Amino acid sequence: MKHSNRENDYLIEKIKEHGELIAAIASGLIILLAWRMESTGLSTASVIAYLTAFVIGGYAKAKEGILDTLQNRNLNVELLMILAAIGSSIIGYWTEGAILIFIFALSGALETYAMNKSHREITSLMKLQPEEAWLVRGGFEPIKVAVSSLEVGDHLLIKPGERIPVDGHIFKGISSIDESTISGESLPITKEIGEEVYAGTVNLNGTLTVKMTKPSSESLFQKIITLVQSAQSEKSPSQQFIERFEGTYVKFVLLAVILMLFLPYFLLGWDFTTTFYRAMVLLVVASPCALVASIMPATLAAISNGAKNGILFKGGVHLEHLSVLKLLAVDKTGTLTFGTPVVTDVIVRGSLNERETIATLASIESQSNHPLAQAITKYAKERNIHHTQGIEIEDVPGWGLKANILGSTYLVGKPDFVGKDEAQQYADHAAERFTEEGKTVIFLRDQEGIAALVALKDTVRDEAKQAVKLLKEQGISVTMLTGDNKKTAKTIAAEAGVDEYIAECLPETKVNYVKDYLAKYKNVGMVGDGINDAPALATATVGIAMGGGTDVALETADVVLMKNNLSKIAYAVSLSKKMQKIVKQNIIFSIVVIALLIISNFLQIVDLPFGVIGHEGSTILVILNGLRMLKS
Repeated sequence: MKHSNRENDYLIEKIKEHGELIAAIASGLIILLAWRMESTGLSTASVIAYLTAFVIGGYAKAKEGILDTLQNRNLNVELLMILAAIGSSIIGYWTEGAILIFIFALSGALETYAMNKSHREITSLMKLQPEEAWLVRGGFEPIKVAVSSLEVGDHLLIKPGERIPVDGHIFKGISSIDESTISGESLPITKEIGEEVYAGTVNLNGTLTVKMTKPSSESLFQKIITLVQSAQSEKSPSQQFIERFEGTYVKFVLLAVILMLFLPYFLLGWDFTTTFYRAMVLLVVASPCALVASIMPATLAAISNGAKNGILFKGGVHLEHLSVLKLLAVDKTGTLTFGTPVVTDVIVRGSLNERETIATLASIESQSNHPLAQAITKYAKERNIHHTQGIEIEDVPGWGLKANILGSTYLVGKPDFVGKDEAQQYADHAAERFTEEGKTVIFLRDQEGIAALVALKDTVRDEAKQAVKLLKEQGISVTMLTGDNKKTAKTIAAEAGVDEYIAECLPETKVNYVKDYLAKYKNVGMVGDGINDAPALATATVGIAMGGGTDVALETADVVLMKNNLSKIAYAVSLSKKMQKIVKQNIIFSIVVIALLIISNFLQIVDLPFGVIGHEGSTILVILNGLRMLKS
C-alpha cells in the first residue's frame, strides 16, 4: 500500500513539474479539434473549443504576466500575446488567436522545464555534508550527536572511511585524508597532530580525534554552498537586456494600438469600424511570434545536435555565451587528466629479478585500498605479473605498509619510512628527478636495502591536448586552475599545452581568479568535474562539467560533456557561433516583416487574413531556418 502511495505521489509531482508543457500540448490538440469542427460547419462547438484552448494554454502565461506586471509595475510580452489573441477573437479570427496562445505557451513551458533542472545543485551538495558526529567528552564513550548541536572546541572522533563533519585541527592520531571535495587534489594527503582538516573531506585509514575550530555554518564546505547560491542568483547581462527590451516592446505596441484606435478616426476621417479593425490587425501583426520563433527552434535544434555529439546544454543562453568566449579556465584532475594515478617508471635493484620484485610489491599493495596501491596492482595485472593474495600487512598511517613474506620483512612507502638518505641516493638520485617532473615516488625495501622505486603520476588525456589546440585556433585562451602543487601543475600544463596555470587553488581561490578573468575578458568559461569546482562553474559566464564528474558539478554547470571528451568543447563553440548567425538572420527577418506589415496596415494595403498569412508565414520561415541547426 505504501509503495502504491509513493508511486502516486511521484506521479503527481511529475505532473506538477511538467504542468505547463502538458497544458500547451493539450491546447494544441484542442485547436486541431476546433479547426476540424469549424471546417465541418460546427461553428458554435468550434468557438467553445477555441475558448477552452485559450484557457488551458494561456492560463499559466496570463497568470504569470498579470502577477509580474503587478509586482514589478512593468508590462511584459505575456500580456501582449494574450491581448493579441483576444483581439483576433473579437474580429472573428479564433484560429489565429489560438495559435498565438499555443506557440507562446509551448515556448514558456520549455523554458520553465529547463529552469527547474538548473536549481538542484544545492540539494546535491547538502547530501555530502554529515548530519551526525561522534562527540568525545572526558573519559566517556563517544556519543553520536547532531552536527548542528556542536560548539567550537568540541572533540570529535573520526573513524576510518568516515566523512569529516566540521572544520578543525587534529588533536590525536595520524591518517591520510581525501581532500578532493575541497582542493581537487587527486592524491590523499597525510595529516598529523596540529594540522587542519575540513568538513566534507574523507578520513581514509587512521582513527582521528579532531578539535572543532569553526561553527558548522562557517566551514569551508558551507562556504562552497553559499558561493554557488550567490553565483546562481546573479542575472546575466543577456537576461537583463531581454527584460528591458520586453517592457519597452510591449509599451510601444500597446501605445501604437491605442493611438490606432483613435487618431485615424479623428485625423484621417476613417469610420469607427475601419479604425477598430485596423487597430486589431496591428495588435495581431505586431505580436512577437516570429521573434520568439527566431530563437527557440534554432536553440532546440542546436541542443539536439549537441546531444547527438555528446554535449548537453542546459539552455539557449549558454549556447549564446559559448560563441563569445575569450578565455577558458580548466580544472586539472579528472578534466585535463584522468584523475587517477598510473605507474610511469619502475627502477629495480640490479641484483633482483624485475618481474619477481614487481610481483612482491603488488602482493603487498593489493591488500591496501590506497589509490597509489591500486595503481601499482593494476600495473602488475596489465603486465600479467601474478601476485599473492592474503599477505598479512601492517598499515602504518602516514608512512606506508609493512609486510612479512616467507620470513622476510618488506617496507613500502615514502623515503622517511624506508630510509631517507638511502632512498634519495638510490639509482643516482632518481627520486629527485621524478619529483621535479611532478611525480609521486614510493619505495620498496627488503632486508638488503632499497629494492625498487616506483614513480606515479596523473596522466593527461590525449583528447585534452587536442582540445586545447582547437580552442587556441578559435582564438580562445586556455588556463589551468588546480589544487595540486606547483611542480605537478607545471608539468601537466606543459604536457596539455595550456597558456598559463595557477596551482594550489581552493574553491574560493578559483572563484576569485574566475572573477578576475571576467573583469578582464568579460566572457569566461570554466571546465571542472568536482565539488570544489562548483562555485567557479556557477561564477563563470558558462560552466562546463565532465560527464564523469560529481553530481554537484553536473547540476551546477551550464554545459555537460557526456562522454568526458574535452575536444567536444571546440565543437560546442562552433555550434554556438553557427546558431548565433542563424538567430541574427531570423531576428532581422522577423523585425523587417513585422515593420512591413505594420506600415501596410496603416496604409490599408493589407487586410487581416493577409496580415496573419504574412505574420505566420514569417514564423514558419524562421522555424525552418532554425531547424538547419539539426545538421552537423
